[in-house]
Amino acid sequence: MKVDGLITELRDIMETAKGMPFSGGKALVDTNNVLDIIEEIEQEFPQEFRQAKSIVADRNQIIADAKREAEEIIRAAEERKKAMVNQHEIIRLARQQANEIIADAKDKNAKMKVVTNKYVDDLLKKVDDISKEIDKLKDSMSKYGKALLDKVEDAIRNRGGKRQ
Repeated sequence: MKVDGLITELRDIMETAKGMPFSGGKALVDTNNVLDIIEEIEQEFPQEFRQAKSIVADRNQIIADAKREAEEIIRAAEERKKAMVNQHEIIRLARQQANEIIADAKDKNAKMKVVTNKYVDDLLKKVDDISKEIDKLKDSMSKYGKALLDKVEDAIRNRGGKRQ
């Protein structure tokens, strides 16, 4: 997932940034580099949402296909059963087979739902986690930018006051 790599890159930049003396843990970062990475994340993020939507659509399609298949199997079993009404043993065997087929189709459908739902839930959780990380990074960048601007303004005021 490209967004994960970009977030890791941002975290590395923040962790390796040069600290400013007497700033209370604040550091200088290459704002252009950080903004470029955030822009890449913003560009990738819609793609990952489209992928998540596609997976949800695929899940729904799989479920719909499984239901159609189950209905077709049921219809076929019922048609076969009607054709053999006169023969008692054949009827009993057909019912047994139809029930087995139906049970198997329902079992497969249930298993497909579980696997698909888990996959989609995991993917949506990752997307949510990435979104939270981006929000944290934006907040952090905003705080760093404001602190840096405040320091620059203080330095300008202090420099201006020394000349008078």
